[in-house]
Amino acid sequence: MMEQFDAVVVGGGMVGAAVALGLARQGREVALVERDIPKAYDAEDPMDLRVSAISPASINLLETLGAWEAVRETRVCPYRRLETWDNPDCRLRFSSDELGKDELGYIIENRLIQLGVWQQFESQATLKVFAPAVIERFGKEDGTQCVYLSDGRVLASRLLIGADGANSRVRDYAGIGLTAWDYRQHCMLINIDTEYPQQDITWQWFTPDGPRSFLPLHGHHGSLVWYDSPARIRQLSSMSNTQLEAEIDAHFPHEMGPFRVTGKGSFPLVRRHAQRYSNDGIIIVGDAAHTINPLAGQGVNLGFKDVDVLLDVLAGDGIQDIEGAAKRYELRRRPDNLLMQSGMDVFYKTFSNSLTPLNVLRNVGLKVAENSGILKKQVLKYAMGL
Repeated sequence: MMEQFDAVVVGGGMVGAAVALGLARQGREVALVERDIPKAYDAEDPMDLRVSAISPASINLLETLGAWEAVRETRVCPYRRLETWDNPDCRLRFSSDELGKDELGYIIENRLIQLGVWQQFESQATLKVFAPAVIERFGKEDGTQCVYLSDGRVLASRLLIGADGANSRVRDYAGIGLTAWDYRQHCMLINIDTEYPQQDITWQWFTPDGPRSFLPLHGHHGSLVWYDSPARIRQLSSMSNTQLEAEIDAHFPHEMGPFRVTGKGSFPLVRRHAQRYSNDGIIIVGDAAHTINPLAGQGVNLGFKDVDVLLDVLAGDGIQDIEGAAKRYELRRRPDNLLMQSGMDVFYKTFSNSLTPLNVLRNVGLKVAENSGILKKQVLKYAMGL
């Protein structure tokens, strides 16, 4: 049985759900295909490992979609300060006070952002959700993109949007290539309970082996991020929580106070960028189009910027000229995504280095940046999407 839509969105994570909701709010007939239905919120659930630092620009999008209040009613943690350093005496500090803002952003579990968007689906009569659903294959019939589900249903549309993550099947089907490289490091995420109450600062300490970071979470909770060689991360992952606590004590600054490990996980660091963002009625967004070093937590913010621009170019009569809209979308998003990817790489490589001359230069650079006034403020505004 074939069903016709104005757009079919594959992937119902944070970015895909936002695309589908935004198009439905424009009055489009939209199908959203997702493998899993997000679990309902329970305040007693343990903190998820996957969290994001949500910028004011991303919050503006969520507000436009009517989802921010639902997210905010769960577990969110505002952060007002950010510090980064190599030598503790040469710190670069950012504060919301410098911009006259109440906060720089919020640290939120990814699934709670996703759930907040999903909760708005019921108010959109033109949005049909297929979940849980398994896609058997894609195809094209008479100029229309078709998604074939395992239960025999076929979803047809002139516009197919891939928001199905870094290993996107939609991107592969579209024949869109990737430029990618491995950082030869893994990233370990460690959830902790803290003795201190909710903190309002996120920080990063750079070492020759890789950065160590802290992200505050709701209540007496936090998230540690440990970058290191794959072998070292495998070693840490095999430890008990008690053993890992001793390693953290020995290799992290004691900025977060007394703590207890409650969960851990790891993944390899890989940068990817699609060689194009569209092809023949197919458009890709978010991690399907680009992944970034998670150093500054900008991944989902870039994805939400994709959503904002895509909704803009498809508004009004834009959906009637899909190829034209796709070109405008890529023209506006590729430079920004590439700039953020490259900026994070330069920052990462510069500070993950033990050469003495470079060590001196980067600490001098941090000292200069700390006192740079207007330039420092502009960097902060760009990171916040302002």
